[in-house]
Amino acid sequence: MALVPYEEGGGWAARQLHSPSATFHFASRTIRLQQDWRRLGVAAVVWDAAVVLCAYLEMEGIDLRDRSVIELGAGTGLLGIVVTLLGTKEPAGVRALYSTCCAHVTITDRAAALEFLESNVQANLPPELRPRAVVKELTWGKDLDNFPPGAFDFVLGADIVYLEETFAELLQTLEHLCSERTVILLSCRIRYERDLKFLKMLRERFSVSEVHYDSSKDVHIYKAQRGSRKDDF
Repeated sequence: MALVPYEEGGGWAARQLHSPSATFHFASRTIRLQQDWRRLGVAAVVWDAAVVLCAYLEMEGIDLRDRSVIELGAGTGLLGIVVTLLGTKEPAGVRALYSTCCAHVTITDRAAALEFLESNVQANLPPELRPRAVVKELTWGKDLDNFPPGAFDFVLGADIVYLEETFAELLQTLEHLCSERTVILLSCRIRYERDLKFLKMLRERFSVSEVHYDSSKDVHIYKAQRGSRKDDF
């Protein structure tokens, strides 16, 4: 996620963005995240698109167990934390299965946000799950060799489509990370004409469909796969 200032109106929403913390409830857990707008801008606050995608994954019961998942532009880490929790299968009294039945989650952002991101991830995952969530630097379009091509079952992004100058690098990154089986889920609010331009660019490379719309938050979730595939989750 680009570390730049961003205006999202005023009033209650602005107060939420500038609050030093935010609390959410997902996967039968309370998640408390630190926020730091003044130091890191958009990378250090929770946006509605992340909340909506978390809720979608949980409500739809999408099976993330034993799946390899990568999040782009993770910011505060909410989505990656929730995916790690949802990707857990723990039969009653059998904690040892954490090692074999969990999602493998890679949570990425630019270098300047990593320390902040790591602190939120560590604070909100139980010790036995922390090894399953790896925080890693990823600047779109750069050093992609640090990530195995086509190795992920899911590529997730929440509110990462807003800077037109990053669109080409974001698409390059998606193409590198995806195989024929990979499902991309992008959650976003369509704020500007340029956001629609990105969707057009995405459709030139992937089969894209809208799978959810939250009218209360004006957030869309798009699913994309290579070619004409439209697999179920």
